[in-house]
Amino acid sequence: MLLEPPHAQVGFSDALQSQICNDLETQGWSQQDFSLPDELIITLAAECRQMSVDGTLKSAGIGRAEGQVLRQDIRGDQIAWLKAGQSIACDRYLQIMESVRQMLNRTLYLGLEEYESHFAMYSPGAYYLKHLDRFRDDDCRIVSAVIYLNPDWQPEQGGALRLHLDENHMEDITPLGGRLVLFMSADMPHEVLPATHDRISLAGWFRRRV
Repeated sequence: MLLEPPHAQVGFSDALQSQICNDLETQGWSQQDFSLPDELIITLAAECRQMSVDGTLKSAGIGRAEGQVLRQDIRGDQIAWLKAGQSIACDRYLQIMESVRQMLNRTLYLGLEEYESHFAMYSPGAYYLKHLDRFRDDDCRIVSAVIYLNPDWQPEQGGALRLHLDENHMEDITPLGGRLVLFMSADMPHEVLPATHDRISLAGWFRRRV
């Protein structure tokens, strides 16, 4: 299957950009469906599955740097960080997210300077308990972004992203292929619920530099 070269023009429509920024400003999160072309979703999912077969995916830890530990009773996904140039599909995805970074800066003046992302695969039964995406000693992560790579996912398969909007309200988001969720990293506690099938996504963070 052929993909556009990584230098091809990509990005979201003006209406979608406006909706994302309005959502983040007014409620702290935004959900947009079908944000990536179908063939890109399929290709990225296949790349992640091949990494799993090859042993490239590694169990994710909690904490950072020297303080990072493996706690599968808290977090059970396997991940692989993206690097520019590793594949045409990944470069295309990173270019799309670069357009999102520029849009967020242009509209919300967030001062975002970079984007980091990794594949995340949750095997059946794996989960990630309630947490925030910002470390206590590092405030560089500003906006979190998740794009799901699970075509034809059904709600009864589980694996929802549960956003804790406040003490009394939650929002469960089904990890349907092409669905994009963005939220403010410091303000939105969230968790990943167990699923009955492999659950694949690209998780990322728009960051300010130290």
